[in-house]
Amino acid sequence: MKFHFFLSGFLLLTFCGLVKAQSTLKTTANGVRYQIVDAHPGDRIKLNDVITFNLAIKTERDSVLMSSFLRGKPFTAQVQPSKSVDDLMDIFTLLTLKDSVRILVPADSLFKGREQDRPPFLTKGASVVYLLKIEKIQSLEQAITEKKAADAKALEATEKLKTDEQARIDRFIANQPSIKTTASGLHYQIIKPSVKPKPLPGDTLVVNYIGKTLEGKVFDTSLKEEAEKAGVLQPGRPYEPLQFVVKNGEVIQGWDEGFLLLNQGSKARFIIPSKLAYGSNQSGPDIAPYSPLVFDVELLNIKAGKHPVVPKKTPVKKAIGKKPVKKPVAAKKK
Repeated sequence: MKFHFFLSGFLLLTFCGLVKAQSTLKTTANGVRYQIVDAHPGDRIKLNDVITFNLAIKTERDSVLMSSFLRGKPFTAQVQPSKSVDDLMDIFTLLTLKDSVRILVPADSLFKGREQDRPPFLTKGASVVYLLKIEKIQSLEQAITEKKAADAKALEATEKLKTDEQARIDRFIANQPSIKTTASGLHYQIIKPSVKPKPLPGDTLVVNYIGKTLEGKVFDTSLKEEAEKAGVLQPGRPYEPLQFVVKNGEVIQGWDEGFLLLNQGSKARFIIPSKLAYGSNQSGPDIAPYSPLVFDVELLNIKAGKHPVVPKKTPVKKAIGKKPVKKPVAAKKK
């Protein structure tokens, strides 16, 4: 009986709290309701300011759809006049540094004119909940100056990676036996040889692989047990051998070249310089610009494909005919 009374009291308090929270909600001109849940003194954000903020997007039942709080990477935006119901620009100008706000955006407004994109869990009359916290406020001039300094520092770091790349590769392969190097700079090592046929350009290859940095960090693999071991398992991803058409531009250049050197059934290691991989581009969190890559691979199967036809050279026949007759030269008179 006492427990029943306590539970009823708890539910009543919870309901009163929700009613109070709803009653303190304010509404913008766009029809967006909001409540500043943690206010701080200071100047409000102005148009053209550049702000850094964390944002979580949830359903009204607290299912998280997206969160920069969780991923550890906040958003940056320049404050402009509002153009849509979900750009939050009307909300930003109401806030100061470190303010936190809860925002309810009507789903009916979000998906107006594009109902086909509306997920089934956002029913008619529902709202999408935005939880937002202002982490940094800068004038446009301050933001430009900071970005220039960051760009210069990043460029310096990238140039160092470019300069040091070959030395890093040389140190890596120094103590490894049987390393061969092609004219393009691809380094490879046959770990398990095979006498079966080699693929030809246009064949479909079935392969398993483990991709690593020179430091041994696994960034991708087709093998589930290796993904689990390295802590890079992606839930829902099918872990199975990869299929691709070799020499068709479907994979990085180092793979297109390297797999043509292998026999079916063989295992090998490729040490691929960045010029045969991703070059000056960043590829994911683990592959920086000018990063050499290490791949432990196995060529499981070759499916014959259409091979490019190389035209044969037609031998040029020499014309058969009489040799020109030299005219006799008359002797000069003395």
